[in-house]
Amino acid sequence: MGKVVPICWLMVLILLFGCQQEAPAKVNSVSQTDLLPHQVIKWRLATSWPKNLPGLGMAPERFAQLVKQMSNGRLVITVYGAGELMPALSVFDGVSNGTIEMAHSASYYWKGKAPAAQFFSSIPFGLTAQQMNAWLHYGGGMALWEEVYQPFGVLPLAGGNTGMQMGGWFNKVIATPEDFKGLKMRLPGIGGEVLKKLGGVPVDALAGRELYSALQTGAIDAAEWVGPYNDLPLGLYQVAKYYYYPGWHEPGSTMEFLINKQAFSALPEDLQMMVKVAASAINQDMLDDYTQGHIAAMDVLFNEHNVQVKAFPYSVMRALKNARDDVLNHEAAKDPLFNKVLESYIANEKSVKRYFSYTEDALSQFEIDEQHPQ
Repeated sequence: MGKVVPICWLMVLILLFGCQQEAPAKVNSVSQTDLLPHQVIKWRLATSWPKNLPGLGMAPERFAQLVKQMSNGRLVITVYGAGELMPALSVFDGVSNGTIEMAHSASYYWKGKAPAAQFFSSIPFGLTAQQMNAWLHYGGGMALWEEVYQPFGVLPLAGGNTGMQMGGWFNKVIATPEDFKGLKMRLPGIGGEVLKKLGGVPVDALAGRELYSALQTGAIDAAEWVGPYNDLPLGLYQVAKYYYYPGWHEPGSTMEFLINKQAFSALPEDLQMMVKVAASAINQDMLDDYTQGHIAAMDVLFNEHNVQVKAFPYSVMRALKNARDDVLNHEAAKDPLFNKVLESYIANEKSVKRYFSYTEDALSQFEIDEQHPQ
Protein backbone atom coordinates (compact mmCIF):
# COMPACT_ATOMS: atom_id res chain seq x y z
CA MET A 1 0.00 0.00 0.00
CA GLY A 2 1.44 3.44 -1.02
CA LYS A 3 2.02 6.32 1.28
CA VAL A 4 -0.84 8.68 1.95
CA VAL A 5 -0.25 12.20 0.65
CA PRO A 6 -0.95 14.74 3.38
CA ILE A 7 -3.97 16.94 2.66
CA CYS A 8 -1.88 20.14 2.98
CA TRP A 9 0.48 18.99 0.20
CA LEU A 10 -2.47 17.97 -1.93
CA MET A 11 -3.87 21.49 -1.63
CA VAL A 12 -0.53 22.98 -2.68
CA LEU A 13 -0.45 20.80 -5.78
CA ILE A 14 -4.00 21.79 -6.68
CA LEU A 15 -3.17 25.51 -6.31
CA LEU A 16 -0.01 25.20 -8.42
CA PHE A 17 -1.89 23.32 -11.11
CA GLY A 18 -4.57 25.97 -11.11
CA CYS A 19 -2.03 28.78 -11.57
CA GLN A 20 -0.41 26.95 -14.47
CA GLN A 21 -3.77 26.61 -16.21
CA GLU A 22 -4.69 30.31 -15.79
CA ALA A 23 -1.41 31.85 -17.06
CA PRO A 24 -1.95 31.33 -20.82
CA ALA A 25 -5.41 32.85 -20.62
CA LYS A 26 -3.96 35.99 -19.05
CA VAL A 27 -1.29 36.41 -21.78
CA ASN A 28 -3.84 35.93 -24.54
CA SER A 29 -6.20 38.48 -23.07
CA VAL A 30 -3.77 41.42 -23.34
CA SER A 31 -1.41 42.75 -25.98
CA GLN A 32 2.34 42.27 -25.80
CA THR A 33 2.72 46.06 -25.49
CA ASP A 34 0.69 46.07 -22.28
CA LEU A 35 3.06 43.54 -20.73
CA LEU A 36 6.02 45.93 -21.19
CA PRO A 37 6.72 49.06 -19.17
CA HIS A 38 5.29 52.01 -21.09
CA GLN A 39 7.76 54.71 -20.14
CA VAL A 40 7.21 58.00 -21.97
CA ILE A 41 10.41 59.82 -22.85
CA LYS A 42 10.02 63.54 -23.48
CA TRP A 43 12.45 65.56 -25.58
CA ARG A 44 12.63 69.20 -26.57
CA LEU A 45 13.61 70.29 -30.08
CA ALA A 46 14.45 73.93 -30.83
CA THR A 47 14.65 75.22 -34.38
CA SER A 48 16.32 78.13 -36.14
CA TRP A 49 13.09 78.95 -37.97
CA PRO A 50 9.83 80.71 -37.17
CA LYS A 51 7.21 78.35 -35.80
CA ASN A 52 5.35 76.49 -38.58
CA LEU A 53 7.14 78.35 -41.38
CA PRO A 54 6.33 76.47 -44.63
CA GLY A 55 9.05 73.96 -45.39
CA LEU A 56 11.69 74.75 -42.79
CA GLY A 57 9.32 75.19 -39.88
CA MET A 58 7.02 72.31 -40.75
CA ALA A 59 9.78 69.72 -41.20
CA PRO A 60 10.56 69.35 -37.46
CA GLU A 61 6.83 69.30 -36.67
CA ARG A 62 6.30 66.41 -39.08
CA PHE A 63 9.38 64.68 -37.71
CA ALA A 64 7.99 64.84 -34.17
CA GLN A 65 4.64 63.48 -35.36
CA LEU A 66 6.31 60.54 -37.13
CA VAL A 67 8.38 59.63 -34.07
CA LYS A 68 5.36 59.77 -31.79
CA GLN A 69 3.32 57.56 -34.12
CA MET A 70 6.07 55.02 -34.77
CA SER A 71 6.94 54.75 -31.08
CA ASN A 72 3.31 54.44 -30.03
CA GLY A 73 3.76 57.50 -27.84
CA ARG A 74 6.91 56.28 -26.10
CA LEU A 75 9.02 59.18 -27.41
CA VAL A 76 7.31 62.57 -27.45
CA ILE A 77 9.24 65.47 -28.97
CA THR A 78 7.98 69.02 -28.42
CA VAL A 79 9.06 71.49 -31.09
CA TYR A 80 9.90 75.12 -30.31
CA GLY A 81 10.34 77.82 -32.93
CA ALA A 82 13.21 80.30 -33.07
CA GLY A 83 13.27 82.49 -29.99
CA GLU A 84 10.84 80.43 -27.92
CA LEU A 85 13.48 78.58 -25.92
CA MET A 86 16.62 80.26 -27.20
CA PRO A 87 17.79 82.47 -30.07
CA ALA A 88 17.71 80.95 -33.55
CA LEU A 89 21.47 80.65 -33.80
CA SER A 90 22.03 79.29 -30.29
CA VAL A 91 20.49 75.87 -30.90
CA PHE A 92 23.80 74.11 -31.58
CA ASP A 93 25.11 75.13 -28.17
CA GLY A 94 21.80 74.12 -26.63
CA VAL A 95 22.16 70.58 -27.97
CA SER A 96 25.86 70.39 -27.20
CA ASN A 97 25.49 71.36 -23.55
CA GLY A 98 22.38 69.26 -23.04
CA THR A 99 19.92 72.10 -22.47
CA ILE A 100 17.81 70.53 -25.21
CA GLU A 101 17.93 67.07 -26.74
CA MET A 102 17.50 68.10 -30.38
CA ALA A 103 17.54 71.01 -32.82
CA HIS A 104 16.76 71.65 -36.46
CA SER A 105 19.03 74.09 -38.25
CA ALA A 106 21.70 74.44 -40.96
CA SER A 107 25.35 73.53 -40.52
CA TYR A 108 26.88 76.59 -42.16
CA TYR A 109 25.78 78.66 -39.16
CA TRP A 110 28.49 76.94 -37.10
CA LYS A 111 31.50 77.93 -39.20
CA GLY A 112 32.95 79.78 -36.20
CA LYS A 113 32.95 76.57 -34.16
CA ALA A 114 33.93 74.13 -36.90
CA PRO A 115 34.73 75.57 -40.35
CA ALA A 116 34.30 72.15 -41.99
CA ALA A 117 30.65 72.09 -40.88
CA GLN A 118 29.80 74.30 -43.85
CA PHE A 119 30.20 71.44 -46.33
CA PHE A 120 27.18 69.67 -44.90
CA SER A 121 24.75 72.44 -45.76
CA SER A 122 25.72 73.84 -49.16
CA ILE A 123 28.85 74.95 -50.96
CA PRO A 124 28.77 77.61 -53.70
CA PHE A 125 28.64 76.02 -57.16
CA GLY A 126 28.55 72.64 -55.41
CA LEU A 127 26.19 69.70 -55.12
CA THR A 128 22.47 69.74 -55.78
CA ALA A 129 20.03 68.12 -53.35
CA GLN A 130 20.11 64.77 -55.13
CA GLN A 131 23.89 64.84 -55.42
CA MET A 132 24.28 65.91 -51.80
CA ASN A 133 22.15 63.02 -50.53
CA ALA A 134 24.24 60.59 -52.56
CA TRP A 135 27.51 61.93 -51.11
CA LEU A 136 26.22 61.97 -47.55
CA HIS A 137 24.69 58.51 -47.48
CA TYR A 138 26.77 56.54 -49.98
CA GLY A 139 29.89 58.62 -50.57
CA GLY A 140 31.32 58.92 -47.06
CA GLY A 141 29.86 62.33 -46.23
CA MET A 142 27.94 61.27 -43.11
CA ALA A 143 31.03 59.74 -41.49
CA LEU A 144 32.88 63.01 -42.02
CA TRP A 145 29.94 65.01 -40.66
CA GLU A 146 29.90 62.91 -37.52
CA GLU A 147 33.65 63.39 -37.17
CA VAL A 148 33.31 67.18 -37.37
CA TYR A 149 30.62 67.26 -34.65
CA GLN A 150 32.17 64.58 -32.42
CA PRO A 151 34.08 67.04 -30.16
CA PHE A 152 30.80 68.80 -29.36
CA GLY A 153 28.89 65.69 -28.31
CA VAL A 154 26.42 66.22 -31.15
CA LEU A 155 25.09 63.62 -33.59
CA PRO A 156 23.99 65.03 -36.98
CA LEU A 157 21.33 63.64 -39.29
CA ALA A 158 20.31 65.07 -42.66
CA GLY A 159 17.03 66.86 -42.04
CA GLY A 160 15.69 68.09 -45.37
CA ASN A 161 16.73 70.10 -48.38
CA THR A 162 15.34 73.31 -49.83
CA GLY A 163 16.50 72.47 -53.34
CA MET A 164 18.40 74.99 -55.43
CA GLN A 165 17.79 78.49 -54.17
CA MET A 166 17.39 81.83 -55.90
CA GLY A 167 20.27 84.30 -56.02
CA GLY A 168 18.63 86.76 -53.64
CA TRP A 169 16.81 90.08 -53.42
CA PHE A 170 18.73 93.21 -54.42
CA ASN A 171 18.08 96.93 -54.43
CA LYS A 172 20.71 97.57 -57.09
CA VAL A 173 21.56 96.07 -60.45
CA ILE A 174 24.46 93.61 -60.52
CA ALA A 175 25.98 94.02 -63.98
CA THR A 176 29.68 93.39 -63.22
CA PRO A 177 31.69 91.82 -60.39
CA GLU A 178 32.62 95.34 -59.26
CA ASP A 179 28.99 95.98 -58.31
CA PHE A 180 29.49 93.78 -55.25
CA LYS A 181 31.98 96.23 -53.74
CA GLY A 182 30.61 97.68 -50.52
CA LEU A 183 27.33 95.79 -50.92
CA LYS A 184 25.93 94.62 -47.58
CA MET A 185 24.18 91.30 -48.06
CA ARG A 186 22.70 88.71 -45.76
CA LEU A 187 24.68 85.70 -46.96
CA PRO A 188 25.94 83.00 -44.53
CA GLY A 189 28.58 80.32 -44.83
CA ILE A 190 31.21 80.10 -47.53
CA GLY A 191 28.96 82.14 -49.80
CA GLY A 192 29.55 85.07 -47.48
CA GLU A 193 33.31 84.61 -47.72
CA VAL A 194 33.04 84.59 -51.52
CA LEU A 195 31.10 87.86 -51.38
CA LYS A 196 33.81 89.33 -49.16
CA LYS A 197 36.44 88.25 -51.71
CA LEU A 198 34.70 90.48 -54.25
CA GLY A 199 34.55 93.45 -51.89
CA GLY A 200 31.10 92.84 -50.45
CA VAL A 201 30.09 92.88 -46.79
CA PRO A 202 28.42 89.60 -45.71
CA VAL A 203 25.95 89.68 -42.84
CA ASP A 204 25.22 86.18 -41.51
CA ALA A 205 23.68 86.89 -38.10
CA LEU A 206 20.20 87.74 -39.39
CA ALA A 207 17.33 85.28 -39.02
CA GLY A 208 14.62 85.09 -41.67
CA ARG A 209 12.08 87.14 -39.73
CA GLU A 210 14.57 90.03 -39.54
CA LEU A 211 15.20 90.38 -43.27
CA TYR A 212 12.18 92.50 -44.16
CA SER A 213 13.01 95.30 -41.75
CA ALA A 214 16.74 95.10 -42.55
CA LEU A 215 16.04 95.61 -46.25
CA GLN A 216 13.40 98.24 -45.58
CA THR A 217 15.67 100.37 -43.38
CA GLY A 218 18.74 99.95 -45.58
CA ALA A 219 20.66 98.06 -42.91
CA ILE A 220 21.45 95.67 -45.76
CA ASP A 221 21.38 96.16 -49.53
CA ALA A 222 20.52 92.60 -50.49
CA ALA A 223 19.48 89.32 -48.91
CA GLU A 224 19.08 85.69 -49.79
CA TRP A 225 16.80 83.55 -47.71
CA VAL A 226 15.57 80.35 -49.31
CA GLY A 227 13.50 80.78 -52.43
CA PRO A 228 9.97 81.68 -53.54
CA TYR A 229 8.23 79.31 -51.10
CA ASN A 230 9.60 81.17 -48.06
CA ASP A 231 10.45 84.52 -49.61
CA LEU A 232 6.84 85.18 -50.62
CA PRO A 233 5.27 85.00 -47.12
CA LEU A 234 8.12 87.09 -45.70
CA GLY A 235 7.11 89.83 -48.16
CA LEU A 236 10.65 90.43 -49.39
CA TYR A 237 9.31 91.49 -52.80
CA GLN A 238 7.90 94.58 -51.07
CA VAL A 239 11.31 95.89 -49.95
CA ALA A 240 13.65 94.84 -52.79
CA LYS A 241 13.49 95.67 -56.50
CA TYR A 242 15.19 92.71 -58.15
CA TYR A 243 15.08 88.95 -57.69
CA TYR A 244 18.30 87.43 -59.03
CA TYR A 245 19.08 83.91 -60.17
CA PRO A 246 20.63 81.34 -60.06
CA GLY A 247 21.40 80.55 -56.44
CA TRP A 248 25.12 79.99 -57.00
CA HIS A 249 25.73 80.12 -53.25
CA GLU A 250 23.35 77.28 -52.34
CA PRO A 251 22.61 74.82 -55.16
CA GLY A 252 21.17 72.28 -52.73
CA SER A 253 20.88 73.31 -49.10
CA THR A 254 20.75 70.40 -46.66
CA MET A 255 19.20 71.07 -43.26
CA GLU A 256 20.18 69.13 -40.15
CA PHE A 257 18.76 67.45 -37.11
CA LEU A 258 21.17 67.89 -34.21
CA ILE A 259 20.93 65.32 -31.41
CA ASN A 260 22.66 65.32 -28.05
CA LYS A 261 24.73 62.11 -28.19
CA GLN A 262 24.26 61.30 -24.51
CA ALA A 263 20.48 61.60 -24.80
CA PHE A 264 20.48 59.50 -27.97
CA SER A 265 22.62 56.78 -26.38
CA ALA A 266 20.17 56.57 -23.49
CA LEU A 267 17.32 55.62 -25.84
CA PRO A 268 16.42 51.96 -26.39
CA GLU A 269 17.71 50.68 -29.72
CA ASP A 270 14.28 50.59 -31.32
CA LEU A 271 13.67 54.25 -30.51
CA GLN A 272 17.10 55.16 -31.86
CA MET A 273 16.17 53.51 -35.14
CA MET A 274 12.81 55.30 -35.23
CA VAL A 275 14.53 58.65 -34.85
CA LYS A 276 16.88 57.85 -37.74
CA VAL A 277 14.11 56.54 -39.98
CA ALA A 278 11.90 59.56 -39.27
CA ALA A 279 14.77 61.92 -40.08
CA SER A 280 15.40 60.09 -43.35
CA ALA A 281 11.74 60.39 -44.28
CA ILE A 282 11.70 64.11 -43.52
CA ASN A 283 14.91 64.62 -45.48
CA GLN A 284 13.05 63.60 -48.64
CA ASP A 285 9.69 65.06 -47.62
CA MET A 286 11.08 68.56 -47.24
CA LEU A 287 12.63 68.49 -50.71
CA ASP A 288 9.33 67.39 -52.21
CA ASP A 289 7.50 70.11 -50.30
CA TYR A 290 9.93 72.81 -51.40
CA THR A 291 9.99 71.76 -55.04
CA GLN A 292 6.24 72.07 -55.40
CA GLY A 293 6.07 75.08 -53.09
CA HIS A 294 8.71 77.02 -55.05
CA ILE A 295 6.81 76.41 -58.29
CA ALA A 296 3.51 77.71 -56.93
CA ALA A 297 5.06 80.68 -55.12
CA MET A 298 7.04 81.77 -58.19
CA ASP A 299 3.80 81.93 -60.17
CA VAL A 300 2.36 84.27 -57.53
CA LEU A 301 5.47 86.48 -57.57
CA PHE A 302 5.30 86.69 -61.37
CA ASN A 303 1.56 87.07 -61.88
CA GLU A 304 0.40 88.99 -58.81
CA HIS A 305 3.41 91.06 -57.75
CA ASN A 306 5.20 91.66 -61.05
CA VAL A 307 8.58 90.81 -59.54
CA GLN A 308 11.56 91.71 -61.73
CA VAL A 309 13.64 88.57 -62.15
CA LYS A 310 17.22 89.04 -63.36
CA ALA A 311 20.03 86.62 -64.21
CA PHE A 312 23.54 87.17 -62.97
CA PRO A 313 25.72 87.88 -66.04
CA TYR A 314 28.34 85.31 -67.03
CA SER A 315 31.20 87.61 -65.96
CA VAL A 316 29.69 87.81 -62.49
CA MET A 317 29.21 84.06 -62.22
CA ARG A 318 32.78 83.41 -63.38
CA ALA A 319 34.17 85.84 -60.80
CA LEU A 320 32.11 84.23 -58.06
CA LYS A 321 33.26 80.75 -59.04
CA ASN A 322 36.92 81.79 -59.06
CA ALA A 323 36.47 83.42 -55.66
CA ARG A 324 34.89 80.22 -54.34
CA ASP A 325 37.94 78.19 -55.30
CA ASP A 326 40.25 80.72 -53.66
CA VAL A 327 38.21 80.70 -50.43
CA LEU A 328 38.13 76.90 -50.21
CA ASN A 329 41.86 76.56 -50.81
CA HIS A 330 42.63 79.29 -48.27
CA GLU A 331 40.50 77.62 -45.58
CA ALA A 332 41.97 74.19 -46.35
CA ALA A 333 45.49 75.49 -45.80
CA LYS A 334 44.54 76.58 -42.27
CA ASP A 335 42.47 73.62 -41.08
CA PRO A 336 43.40 69.93 -41.62
CA LEU A 337 39.85 68.73 -40.96
CA PHE A 338 38.45 71.27 -43.42
CA ASN A 339 40.97 70.02 -45.99
CA LYS A 340 39.98 66.40 -45.32
CA VAL A 341 36.31 67.11 -45.96
CA LEU A 342 37.14 69.31 -48.95
CA GLU A 343 39.07 66.51 -50.65
CA SER A 344 36.13 64.13 -50.31
CA TYR A 345 33.60 66.74 -51.40
CA ILE A 346 35.54 67.95 -54.45
CA ALA A 347 36.33 64.44 -55.63
CA ASN A 348 32.64 63.58 -55.47
CA GLU A 349 31.68 66.91 -57.07
CA LYS A 350 33.88 66.26 -60.10
CA SER A 351 32.60 62.73 -60.61
CA VAL A 352 28.93 63.49 -60.15
CA LYS A 353 28.99 66.55 -62.41
CA ARG A 354 30.69 64.54 -65.13
CA TYR A 355 27.93 61.95 -64.89
CA PHE A 356 25.16 64.57 -64.82
CA SER A 357 26.60 66.20 -67.94
CA TYR A 358 25.47 63.07 -69.81
CA THR A 359 22.09 62.80 -68.05
CA GLU A 360 20.02 65.55 -66.37
CA ASP A 361 22.16 68.44 -67.64
CA ALA A 362 22.13 67.15 -71.22
CA LEU A 363 18.34 66.84 -71.19
CA SER A 364 17.95 70.32 -69.69
CA GLN A 365 20.20 71.77 -72.40
CA PHE A 366 18.03 70.13 -75.07
CA GLU A 367 14.93 71.73 -73.57
CA ILE A 368 16.64 75.15 -73.63
CA ASP A 369 17.69 74.67 -77.25
CA GLU A 370 14.12 73.69 -78.13
CA GLN A 371 12.78 76.93 -76.65
CA HIS A 372 15.47 79.07 -78.28
CA PRO A 373 16.45 77.45 -81.60
CA GLN A 374 19.33 79.10 -83.40
